[in-house]
Amino acid sequence: MNRQITTAAHTFTLDGASDPFTVSLAAEKLQEGLDLITLRLDAEEAAVPPVLTINWSHPACDIQASWHPAQDRNKSFKADWMRTLRSNAAASAPVYALFNGLGHNRLTFAYSDALNTVHYSGGISEEKADFHCRVQLFAETTAPFCSYEAKLLVDTRDVPYYESLQGVQEWWSSMPEYRPAFVPAAAKEPMYSTWYSMHQNVTDEQIEQQCQIAKKLGMEAVIVDDGWQTEDNRRGYAYCGDWETYAGKFPDMKRHVDAVHRLGMKFILWYSVPFIGKYSRVWDQFKDKILRFNENHGAAVLDPRYPDVREYIIHKYEEAVKEWDLDGFKLDFIDTFYSPELQLPSTVEGKDYESIPAAVDRLLTDSIGRLRELKPDIMIEFRQMYIGPAMRKYGNMFRASDCPNDSIQNRVRTIDIRLICGNTAAHADMIMWHPEEPVESAALQLINCLFSVPQVSVLLDKLPSDHLAMLGYWLAFWKENRDLLLAGSMEPMNPELLYPLVRSVKGDKGIVVAYHDSIVSIPAARSVSKWIVVNGRRQDGLYLEVSEPVEAAKVVITSCTGEIVEERYAQFTAGIHKLAIPASGLATLYLS
Repeated sequence: MNRQITTAAHTFTLDGASDPFTVSLAAEKLQEGLDLITLRLDAEEAAVPPVLTINWSHPACDIQASWHPAQDRNKSFKADWMRTLRSNAAASAPVYALFNGLGHNRLTFAYSDALNTVHYSGGISEEKADFHCRVQLFAETTAPFCSYEAKLLVDTRDVPYYESLQGVQEWWSSMPEYRPAFVPAAAKEPMYSTWYSMHQNVTDEQIEQQCQIAKKLGMEAVIVDDGWQTEDNRRGYAYCGDWETYAGKFPDMKRHVDAVHRLGMKFILWYSVPFIGKYSRVWDQFKDKILRFNENHGAAVLDPRYPDVREYIIHKYEEAVKEWDLDGFKLDFIDTFYSPELQLPSTVEGKDYESIPAAVDRLLTDSIGRLRELKPDIMIEFRQMYIGPAMRKYGNMFRASDCPNDSIQNRVRTIDIRLICGNTAAHADMIMWHPEEPVESAALQLINCLFSVPQVSVLLDKLPSDHLAMLGYWLAFWKENRDLLLAGSMEPMNPELLYPLVRSVKGDKGIVVAYHDSIVSIPAARSVSKWIVVNGRRQDGLYLEVSEPVEAAKVVITSCTGEIVEERYAQFTAGIHKLAIPASGLATLYLS
């Protein structure tokens, strides 16, 4: 029984009782600086596993920053005695990165089991100035098993941190159990959302009115959020569960969806997956098959371990696609299935699963499989924080969690998603702003989420003309440069400073967006003939740093509403040059 294993950089120790399992660790060197640690548990009969922890240390040398998927704006180190991070299928992902101020990786580790709950950390030791790293397993109730195998990927290569995270994403994606869902082209089109603009006060007439304007501005789908199923507008969930339209708002949902389709837009509908409200007609049918009840919500969380619960949920989705011709679903609150500390004891027979994560996996696997039989290009939106590799099996749209009017938060969250989501469509949280604010300020809402799919949620018919012009300009710009923004080699600089500058290159085009930095460098030795420089700041003017002379360049500078404010030919010597880009405007440099 091997409980300790050594690689060129670390010694890994497995702590915790093992009975009745035989446990072992093994190490494999994949390449210089890249190791794979395999954990194996075996027992003759199925048993509940003990709590186990893989521990190792890494010297705190040339490390200034950290990253993990649930970090948000707080990119600070944690001490080794502080609370560990937590991930499972519906919360974050088991990956952690340490890097220096130049963005170079010093230690990135990731765990292969992204379905079950994992506690992990890379906390700094006050005594030794080492990072004490650990991955703790089975700390929450786990269903019995006979065997278990998982792997820990450890990367100490001197590469950009985002390249190391890309390697983690590719490693997860190569696993059959996390094979990412197909992403239809429609999932990467700008969309209109009803949530911030209407909340639960939605009606078919108002949505169609907004869609007529949205389509002209370049939005190709509408997401109809909460409120379509109830007359109650108090933001609760007491009427969830029946999933039938409220006739006072949507007298004929099929007619409404058809009307949106005639505009040339797709139709996506919101559902709260786990909730069953106390005022729903099916409450009595399922009130004893719940994980817990939330009095503030007026709703319970259904227990997916019962096959009739899963079948009811899936049937409702199938019914909606067949009757209303939906193009996709916004499936909300999946993370509420996982709260073991609040869980009620199960007293009703008929469960076919003991593990809640396994039951949720079965629910979502069957849901998506059956929906794709009806519509192969069905769109499924999930909300941060359930944006890990397990969720990529079912969802093809990952949206930043709610951050109304907070453009900086939207930037941080969308780029955090992008770093590990591969080709899954990363969506911004719904963009909103006050119709009376300066147009340059409103434009920052779009500029801050350029590297994700925009969702817009303002009343378009209430916007002033310059705001409409700005919105149309930036959506057209985004669509024209979609491949560069979504599929280019993205380089988000300095996560610890909230990504003040982001660069992306694809083919002969490059873009660099300055959110805080006033000096923007264009890398040398690249076959880029067109650079787009975006001033994502509230101040006018940027400085362009050129490492090699450019003998001839056409420079076109536009305002945030698309008006050309300067057009000239220029030579750039090696050094720094001022570009008179207005706040929230951009310059296009055509190099020869």
